[in-house]
Amino acid sequence: MIGGAQIALIALTLVLPLAALIARRPPLGTTIKLAAIWIAIFAVVVAVAALIRS
Repeated sequence: MIGGAQIALIALTLVLPLAALIARRPPLGTTIKLAAIWIAIFAVVVAVAALIRS
């Protein structure tokens, strides 16, 4: 079961790369593409961690 601290950590791992991309100010299309890649990477990591736990 996911606790509040884990949810906060997952949210940070998704928000911080997006904030870094926005701070660099690349074109919007590039920002969206790179943000989607980061979200996919973290989703895979969370899915693998969930599979290992079960």
